[in-house]
Amino acid sequence: MDNHLPYRRLGALALAAVATLTFSAACSEESKEPAGDTAAAAAAGGPEQKTLEGAKNAAQTVFDRFSGGDFAGAWEMYTSAGKQSISKDDYVKLNTACSRKGLAIQLTSARMEGTDKAIVIAKQLVAAQSYVMVYEQDAWKLEPAKEGLALYKMGAEKAIAAQKKAGTCANA
Repeated sequence: MDNHLPYRRLGALALAAVATLTFSAACSEESKEPAGDTAAAAAAGGPEQKTLEGAKNAAQTVFDRFSGGDFAGAWEMYTSAGKQSISKDDYVKLNTACSRKGLAIQLTSARMEGTDKAIVIAKQLVAAQSYVMVYEQDAWKLEPAKEGLALYKMGAEKAIAAQKKAGTCANA
């Protein structure tokens, strides 16, 4: 029996969380716009919607980028504090070494907390995780979880070693 399995699942989820968002709650069924619409609007030069729908769309875009292996694209959607905690290169290196890509992460619910913060719940396989999206510089950004920030501050090499030691590096 693999006694590390719960930790691996938690680690994979934590990495997804770290690479994604921190939100909780229950959301009503709303219109389903394609996840990239808000990101595309922002890329076109306009601000993203400062609404629950805008936060949900941005969150799903981050999840899609992460699960699709576009770690650099996911890093781009981090808050400024998240970006300061790890360089894009180290983020890509860490997640290329330890993250499971190809497993879809689906947004299951969301709620606003104030006017510039949203909590989203996402599910990967059978595990759910909450993430925080923050409206920063006219766009919704993922706020890495405290555990993720602590891991990122180690740098890629030490973070990879820590993940392997804990049994949470998916590719070890």
